[in-house]
Amino acid sequence: MSTSTKPYMVRAIYEWCNDNSYTPHIVVWVDEKTSVPLEFVKNNEIVLNISASACKGLRIDNDWISFTARFGGVARELWIPVGNVISIFARESGEGMGFEVEPAGGLHAVPDEAQTGLPDAAAEGPDDEPPRPTGRPNLRIVK
Repeated sequence: MSTSTKPYMVRAIYEWCNDNSYTPHIVVWVDEKTSVPLEFVKNNEIVLNISASACKGLRIDNDWISFTARFGGVARELWIPVGNVISIFARESGEGMGFEVEPAGGLHAVPDEAQTGLPDAAAEGPDDEPPRPTGRPNLRIVK
């Protein structure tokens, strides 16, 4: 079984945004495996600016996207399964790529190295699993 092309495409669009001085954003499907500030989640989705000026220590590997970002002046550590990325796009042009949400498979709720230092609210997921998105993915322009 081959690996998913999604993390490679996310890295490529991120690099393309940087090369063209665009601001890369990702749209993420939030579930119990996603560690993001839940107070900013709407309809089980969150839009995140992943530019170098907005986040620190960005790492996009084949399973997880992780970085630290400030929300309301408070630094938060974010962990996102790559399978939960709905799209990556350039804020200025809206160009990017949309993806299907992929099941997390054997991923744990949050990687072991992330367990320390996470605020309790970010580490906790909802009691019930949110409904999975249906239909084709759509890309929205966020201004």
